[in-house]
Amino acid sequence: MAATELSTRQLRAFVALVDLPNFTRAAQACHLSQPAFSTLIRQLEQEVGTRLFDRNTRSVQLTPEGRLFEASARRLLADVARAIGDLGDHVERRKGRVHVAALPSLAAGWLPALFSDFHAQWPGIELALSDQLSDACIDLVRGGQADFALAAAGSRAADSAELRMRVLCTDRFHLVCRADHPLATEPRLTLRKLQPFSFIHMTRNSSVRQALEVALHPLAMNTVLEVEQLATVMGMVEAGLGISVVPTLTLYQFRRDTIAIRPLPLPQLTRRIYVVQRREGSLSAAAQGLHDMVVERLGSLSI
Repeated sequence: MAATELSTRQLRAFVALVDLPNFTRAAQACHLSQPAFSTLIRQLEQEVGTRLFDRNTRSVQLTPEGRLFEASARRLLADVARAIGDLGDHVERRKGRVHVAALPSLAAGWLPALFSDFHAQWPGIELALSDQLSDACIDLVRGGQADFALAAAGSRAADSAELRMRVLCTDRFHLVCRADHPLATEPRLTLRKLQPFSFIHMTRNSSVRQALEVALHPLAMNTVLEVEQLATVMGMVEAGLGISVVPTLTLYQFRRDTIAIRPLPLPQLTRRIYVVQRREGSLSAAAQGLHDMVVERLGSLSI
């Protein structure tokens, strides 16, 4: 038998005639005229290469081949119904999965409330989060593991034709020091006034460090320690080991009575936050929904 091209209309007509062994009633159940219905049954038999029904003026009965085909026809229709239902669930965001890569400062400080709201609205969607530095976030998007990323501009993304980057907000910077530190009450802060004091730096591959070095050049801070985590910066500053400079979106880590937070009036010292996604291909309905919520909320922040 040659390869067949069965349609769901043919399969539905077949099952209707099995359930209602009368051409007139089966045609009515399929909302078809009897000639159109008969044509579907005839085309189906031509496709499978055998008669499926014995019919005469008084009855319609399955042939042995028809009985053999019945289970497969019902299974095919059920599979199609499940596939369409599953697709509909994804389109309507009743189910799905979204993987976001985000800077740790966003992942810990800003995203939790948004994830909670998104989950409350679409509880069937599975959320995955990779909290990484910018370059790692961008690599996850480039490799297809993450749907989109929230990252600062990095060298790996700046000239990439395969990625689309949209500025969401510009993050300003603040001095953090112990509440009893001389800079806590300094009337006018400048980078030169910060320079003599022991400084806690983030590692060189962090977006915070990269933004600082651009703004500081050619000044060099009096670095006493380099760390990877903002929580570590907070602990070292609170212990009096040194001062540091951190972005607005990280300040949730430093809000305590023992630490002073001072905005730095330096327009050249900023960090842009981008939403990054692949240029080719569309986001799933679930990912697009979370993407749009991120853009609306983070883009409207005044920081």
